Order: sequence, then structure tokens, then C-alpha cells
Amino acid sequence: MSRQHLLLRELGLAPRWRLRDGVAPEPVLAPVAANLVPAATPAQPVVAAPAVVPVAEAVPAPAVVEPATTALPDWADLQQQVASCTACGLCQTRTQTVFGKGNPRARLMLVGEAPGAEEDKQGLPFVGKAGQLLDNMLAAIGLGQDDVFIANVLKCRPPGNRNPAADEVAACADYLRWQIAHVQPEVLVTLGRFAAHALLQSDAAIGALRRETHQYQGIPLFVTFHPAYLLRSPGEKAKAWQDLLAIRRALAKKA
Repeated sequence: MSRQHLLLRELGLAPRWRLRDGVAPEPVLAPVAANLVPAATPAQPVVAAPAVVPVAEAVPAPAVVEPATTALPDWADLQQQVASCTACGLCQTRTQTVFGKGNPRARLMLVGEAPGAEEDKQGLPFVGKAGQLLDNMLAAIGLGQDDVFIANVLKCRPPGNRNPAADEVAACADYLRWQIAHVQPEVLVTLGRFAAHALLQSDAAIGALRRETHQYQGIPLFVTFHPAYLLRSPGEKAKAWQDLLAIRRALAKKA
């Protein structure tokens, strides 16, 4: 029995997804959707023209202050900013921030929702059971941790693993945007609905979003299920396998 067959069985896809002659059955990919609007760039402040007054009483025009989010910090500075962040209330309940893991120049970048209890303890994303399943999913298409970079929308764990709040997502938005700008992946994958909604600025159901190939600032973006959801709903693993094949095909086209 081949190693890939063992991995597929671990995913719950064998024998239904048994490979024939070493070739996986690939799904028909949905057509590429029109480019979605990328994360909005902060608006520049409007500078009012100075009033016309006598020279002795002339009032200087106010200085134009550039938004703090325009400059891309270097990788080390970005890590430090995340580690010391107090932009939302999660800083009061976290054990530590969770920046990300993997190859910072990877061809594939995966974006999840938020750290869980184990991630909060270790300071790394996807280290629990969901992380083990994600490792197996990547291995099934020939990828290891050195081939990917993994981050979350939120860098701190919400108490009780509750859903992220809108203000928390907004507070972390620049961190994720900067991470993507540094990694410059050839393909992006969102894991679960919160990551998909954050990057696509859409509230559509994940079932609808995963049937299309999207774009994020010119990068092909695929939507698939969060591994934690697949652990709760193993019947959806066949759909996740279709997503993995589409991701593998996109990477092959970029090679």
C-alpha cells in the first residue's frame, strides 16, 4: 500500500478516493471568478486649503499626516509588533500571541481563523488535532511544512474559542495583510469561513465560496473547510479532497 493511499485513508477518503495507476481523480474546477475587491487601503486625510488672510495673520496649512499603516515593516519588526500588540481586548486574556509558522517565502500560504488553547500555550498555529489533520491533508498532495506558511486572521486566542469579533478582526487586519505582502505566495488558501470572509470581504456561505477560484491582490485564492470542522464533520472530507486537488493544480501551473 502506497504512502499516499495511507494518507488518504487517514483523511477518511479511502477506499472511495483510491488512486488508480498513481493518478488522483481530479475535479472539474469552477471558472475563475471576477477579481474581488482587495482589502481597502486607508483613506488619505483631506487637507483643507488655508484661508486667505493678511500676511501678518497668515495661518499655515495643516501638515499632511500619513497613516501609520502605509509602511510595510520588515519581518522582524512585524513579529515584534504582533508580540507586543494591545490593539484590542484579547491582549488581556492571551498567554502569548501566535504569529505564524513555516517558510516565510513559501509558494503556498494558508490562513486560518484564530489560535486555540494549545496554540495559545505554544505560540504556534495548528499544533493540535486540527493541525495534525492539516499536515496529513498537505502531505496527500506532496507538501510539507517547509512548503507552506501558515497564519491566522487573529493573532490572539478568543476566550473559550468563541468566534472572532468584528473589532478584533479589524485590529489584526494589517498584520495579516503585511504577512501576505512579505511571503508573496503564488497561491492563497483560506481555512474556514472567518478567514474567507476577512480576505474576500464577503459574507457568502463557505459552500458557495469554495466552488470558485478567487483573487486577492492578484493572487489566486481558494476557500476550503477548516480542519477542525472536518474533524466534526468527516463526511465533508471528500469535498476537502477536491479542494486539495484544485490547489495542487494551481501550484503546478505556477511552477
